[in-house]
This record gives sequence, C-alpha cells and structure tokens, in this order.
Amino acid sequence: MDPELEKLVEAGKLTSKAAEKLDALKPGTFCLHKSWGFGRIAEWNLLLNQILIDFAGKKAHPMQLQYAAENLTVIPAEHFLARKAGDLAATKKLAKDDPVALVRNILESLDGQATAQQISEWMVPDLFNETEWKRWWESARKQLKGSGAFSIPAKKTEPIQARAEGISHTDELTEAFNHARQPKQQVAALEQIVKFHPQFKEPEKQLQPVIATIENVASRNQKLHPELAFELVLGRDDLLESFPQLKTTHIGLTLGKLIADEERRLTLILPKLPAAKEKRILQALPAALGDRWSARALQLMQATHGRMVAQIPHVFRDAGQHAQLREMLERSIREHSATSEMLIWLCTERKDWRELINPELLAAILSALEREQHSAPGRASKLQRLLMEDRQLFQDMFGNADIGLARDAMRRLQLSHLFDELTKRSLLARIVKVFPDLESMIAGTQPQEKAAPLVVSWSSLEKRKAEYEELVKKKIPENTKEISVARS
Repeated sequence: MDPELEKLVEAGKLTSKAAEKLDALKPGTFCLHKSWGFGRIAEWNLLLNQILIDFAGKKAHPMQLQYAAENLTVIPAEHFLARKAGDLAATKKLAKDDPVALVRNILESLDGQATAQQISEWMVPDLFNETEWKRWWESARKQLKGSGAFSIPAKKTEPIQARAEGISHTDELTEAFNHARQPKQQVAALEQIVKFHPQFKEPEKQLQPVIATIENVASRNQKLHPELAFELVLGRDDLLESFPQLKTTHIGLTLGKLIADEERRLTLILPKLPAAKEKRILQALPAALGDRWSARALQLMQATHGRMVAQIPHVFRDAGQHAQLREMLERSIREHSATSEMLIWLCTERKDWRELINPELLAAILSALEREQHSAPGRASKLQRLLMEDRQLFQDMFGNADIGLARDAMRRLQLSHLFDELTKRSLLARIVKVFPDLESMIAGTQPQEKAAPLVVSWSSLEKRKAEYEELVKKKIPENTKEISVARS
C-alpha cells in the first residue's frame, strides 16, 4: 500500500478497506463511475483529502477519497474502454481487421454478454458514425455467427453471449431447434434453419432428424393449433425443396391435404400467419381444393382482413378467373354487402377496376360505414378516412354518371349521420364540382320563379277601379247594416 495512504489510515482519516481500493486507483488508472461514466485518475491531492479525475464531460473533477473508494470501479488495462482511451488508432484498426476479436473484448468487458445497442454505445461516435456503424455491424454480425464462438439471439433486444467453446453455426441452429419445447419456439428455430440452409453441408445427417420432428409436431398440433401446423409444413417443404436428398416421413402430410382438412377454418387460421406464409397458402388453394377453390376464395375475401383481401385477386388473376372476381365484386356493391376491407382495396386499386367505380360504389361505402358505426361506435374508420382524404375518388365515381344519380347520392349524404356538418358539406362540394347545376342543394334552397309583370289596358283598369269603389263605398256598408239588424 502507498505510504501516504497508510498514514491516512493510521490518522483515522481513511478506513483500511478504502485505502486498499484507493491504492489501485493511482494516477493514470482508468475507472468507471455510475453517474459520470468512464474516466482516468489525473492526480492525488492527499493534503486536501481528494483525488482529481478526468471524465469525458469534465476534466479534473475533484472527489473525496472515501467517496471515490466507495464509488469508483477500477478498469483494467485490457478492458475495451481502457484500450480505446489508451490507443484509439489501434482500436480502430482492430475493428477493421478483426471484428470478432473486438466484439469478444467488448463482451468480456461486460461480463460476457451485451446487446447490439450496448456495443453501439461504446463504439459510436469514437470509432464510427451511425452510418458506418450499421454497415460494420451487419458484416460483423455475420462473422460472429460464422465463428460459432457466440450465441446470436434472433431478437435485437436480447444480448449476444460469448461461448467458452466454439460450435459451428449449423450445430447451433439444430441445437436451438432440438431444445425448443413449445411449437412456437420450434417454428422460430425452423425459420432460422431455412434461412441459413446453404451452410448445411451434410443435410441428410444434420436435417433428416429435423424433418421427422417437424412432421410429428405438425401432426400433433393440427387440431388445436392449426396455424402452427401450417408454418411447420411450409418450413419442411422449403427444406425438402432445397435438399432433394431429404425425405418426408409422413407421406400424407402435405400442404394441399392440410388446406383441404382445414378448409372450413381457414378464415380463422390465415389471419394468424405471417403475410408471406398466408400468401403461399392462398396460392395453393386451386391445387388443394379443385373446382371449389374459387368459391372458398371469395368467401375468404368477404370474411377476413385487409391483407388477405389484397392477396386473393392475384390468385384469381393467376388462375385466369378475373371475370368471376369482377362479377362477385359487382354483386357485393350492388347488394351493399361489400366489407370495408374490400371497399378500401377496390378504391385503392381502382385503376384496374374502372367499370366498378360509379355512384353505386358510394352507396356501398356509406352502407359499410353504417355497419361499422353500429358495431363499433366512435372508432376511427380507415374507410371513412379514405373517403375524406382521397379527393379524386368522387371525380372518378361521378365523372361519367347521370345527374339524377348524383342528385340521389347528394340526398343520401345530406340525410346521413356518419359525418359532421363540415365534412358532409365538403363531400357534397366534390359532387357539385362534377355537377355545378346541383350547387343549390348544398345551400338548401330551390330556385324561385320570377313573377311575370302584370300588363292591362286603361279601359280594364278604369273598370276595375269602379268596381272597387262600389264595393268599398256601397256594398260593404250595406252588408254591415244588414248584419247589425240581424243581430238585434
């Protein structure tokens, strides 16, 4: 122990425990403080009972000896922060030449694990700016996976861990799948295997057991968790396609058979799947269901969410049944049975469906909005926002329409309780822009007929005057007198 510290201990100005810690905090030593962060001991000033520390935000920051002993942590020379502060150029060179070694040093400095965010905070901006960091980290992450010396989580928020013994990335992937106990975990692990399938050099040895497990789990979960069964079968099919030497262990477990078995539950299953997998299942409908696929697809379009509504028309187009889809859309608009999702899709893609964009579409939209308001009052509607924000929509609906249909549409809008008065007038104005003659309907007045001027001859005028004089001066007084006599 430093002699000066021993004197302070003997004088009772410092505890022996604090003196031992301070002995390791000699000038030039790197340290870490919970609030101030990383720093370097600049000098001791034992006469004033303090040490001076150079922090990043404040140089020569004084700190009482006892407090320093209790709150400063010594940073060893091999610590990443110490290496960076001691020789920044060498650290930059290491980051460029050996990213794996650099990341290992960071993890060792953080007790063996760190998230990507923590690694970034230690490297930006000293080693890289944000753009350079993202590019470097993308490359470094691949090298970390390939080295097998690190456990790389699927989620970015989870920590990367350094392994004591390295294993190959393929072994790590299969191990993760084998250790997964829940179907959702198995699906996630399978997705990683599919993603990195080119790394498997001995697929029969490495992946055939995985195929068997996938099929067993899919069969067990089909009844209670059919969406997971679909995901597992799709992943298995990807592996079978990538490696023809792999063989299925369940001959009857195919995507087509699964679709046929779960046909009635597809409206509940498909929304639970990722978009890409949902799309693959929809594309498989014609082969799986035969002649009845189109009826089922139309039912799915009317009963499910917007994502599927956008996908199903592509299936009809690929199958050459565009006309059948158009007929269904025409009927649903005419009967006002089209769902909000269908109408949103149709309005968005209206350049391909010009013949359906007419005043009847507005009536179908208003009916859908009324159903929405009844089922979920007060909730914001995507369809309503589209109607108000798409200023070209009314032009497209009424551009070739008859003025009588436009007048009927305006009357329905005026009677509707879906919109506030300001919004209603804005929508009405868009129709008036197409039909200026209907402007009076917004003002709420009808044009008044002008009174024709009265033209008479002088003889007729004199005759009428004489009749008036006789009526006022003779006939009315006589009638008044007779009435008085009758009353008496």
